[in-house]
Amino acid sequence: MAAWARDAKLAGAFRQPEQNGWIYVHLEGKPAAVGYQHGYLLATEIEDNKRAIELSTTHETGKTWDELRAISKKIFWPGIPTEYRQELTGIADGLHARGGKLDVIDLVTMNAYMEFDYYLNSLKRRKDHQPADVTAEHCSAFIATGNYTKDGKIVIGHNNWTDYLTGTRWNVIFDIAPSEGHRILMDGMPGLIHSADDFGINDAGMMITETTISSFHGFNEHGIPEFVRARKAMQYSESIDDFARYMETGNNGGYANTWLIGDRKTNEIGRLELGLKNVTLTRSRDGYFAGSNFPINPKLIKEETDYPADDPNAPNNCRHRRWDQLMAQYKGRIDVNAAEKFETDHYDVITHEIDPNERTLCGHIDRSSRGMPGWQPPYSPAGVANAKVSDSAMAERMSFIAGAGHPCGVEFHAAAHLKQHPEFAWEAPLLHDMKANPWTVFQKAGDVKTAVAEAAN
Repeated sequence: MAAWARDAKLAGAFRQPEQNGWIYVHLEGKPAAVGYQHGYLLATEIEDNKRAIELSTTHETGKTWDELRAISKKIFWPGIPTEYRQELTGIADGLHARGGKLDVIDLVTMNAYMEFDYYLNSLKRRKDHQPADVTAEHCSAFIATGNYTKDGKIVIGHNNWTDYLTGTRWNVIFDIAPSEGHRILMDGMPGLIHSADDFGINDAGMMITETTISSFHGFNEHGIPEFVRARKAMQYSESIDDFARYMETGNNGGYANTWLIGDRKTNEIGRLELGLKNVTLTRSRDGYFAGSNFPINPKLIKEETDYPADDPNAPNNCRHRRWDQLMAQYKGRIDVNAAEKFETDHYDVITHEIDPNERTLCGHIDRSSRGMPGWQPPYSPAGVANAKVSDSAMAERMSFIAGAGHPCGVEFHAAAHLKQHPEFAWEAPLLHDMKANPWTVFQKAGDVKTAVAEAAN
C-alpha cells in the first residue's frame, strides 16, 4: 500500500494531474489537517516556490533570507491567530513527511513576501528619513452587475501582474473545505495559505478579487498580516460588510489593495479601498468597479501615496481609461466571454494601437519600451502570469475559468529574453518559460476520497 494511502491525515484530500498549466488540489478538515495535506501533496512545488520567492525577495529588498526570517518572526508571526498557525505548522509537517526541510518560519516568510517592502519602506521613512521605494504594482480587475451585465447578475475578472520568476509558480487551484467557515475555491501558490493575487469564491456566495494601491506607503508593525486577513475574509465572509470588517480589523497596511467584492445572493458589488489611514467602501447594485492600481480617494492619494494622479500618461491611469471605455462599450452585454476579452486586452489608449505593454490591461513588461513604476528597468521579465473570470451562476456552482500564463496567446521564452537582456541573468537559474495556456473551467470537487498517487511519487 502506498504511504499516502496509509496516512489518515490525508483522508479526503487529493491532487489532480496538471491541466493546462494548473495543479488542482482538494484539502479538507481541521487547520492542521488542511496544512498537512497541502504540504504533503505539493511538497516538491513548495520547495521550488521557496527558492523562487527567496531569489526574488532577497534581490528586491537587499536582505538575506535569514534576515527576512527574523523579520517574519518578529513582525508577522505574533499577528497570526491559532487557526492559521496550526495550518502553517501542518504544511511544515506535511513537507517533513515527504523529506522536506522548510520550517514554519520559512512558510510565514513565503506567505508574507509581498508585505516586506511595506515594512522596510516604513523604516526608511521613519528612521532614516529617506523617501520610500516604489513597491511593485499588480493586476487588472473588474466587477460588474445590474444593467452592465448580460443577465443583470455579477461578472468578475482579474489578471495577475507579477515577475515571471514567481508568476510561473502561481499555478495552483485550491479547493479547501475547512472544518470552520466556508468552502473556498481560489488560485494560489504552493505553500501559501492565501490566494496572494486574491481571486476566489466561497460557498456563502462571496466573489472576491483586488488590485494593489500604487505607490502606497504606511505600515503598522503591531497589525495582523495582510495574508492572514485576506485568507480569513475569504473563508468566513458571508456579506460585503463581513468582508470589509475582516480586512479592516488589525489592518497593518501591508500589501495595500483596492478590493472588489460581490455577493451573488443580492447581486450587490463593493469596492473597498483599504488604506492604513483612509478606508472607503463604495457599493452598487447597478454599475461596475474596476482596478488597475490607481488610487481613488483624494485624501488617501495625498496622505498615503506618492501616486502621479495628475499624469494622464501614467500606465495605471491609461489602464483606468481603458476600463471605462470597455465598460461603456459592453454595457448590457458583459458576461464571462466578454470578461475573458477584457483580461487579455492589448489596446493602448496612448498610441491607439494593439500593442501589449505596461499600459494595456493585459500587461507585458518584458515587451515594454519604458517599464513602469515599481518594476525593474524596461524589459523586466514581468507582466500577466494568469487570469481568472467568473459570474454568479458559476459562483453558485463553486466554479471559475482560469488561464495560466498569458491567456492572450503571447508566450515568454526565458533563454531568448536573457540573451537579449543579460542584466536579468541573476534570474537565470529559476526563470522558466511561460506558455500561453487555454482558458480552463475549474469547479469544486465532488465527494472524492482518493488521493492521486502521483502526489506521493
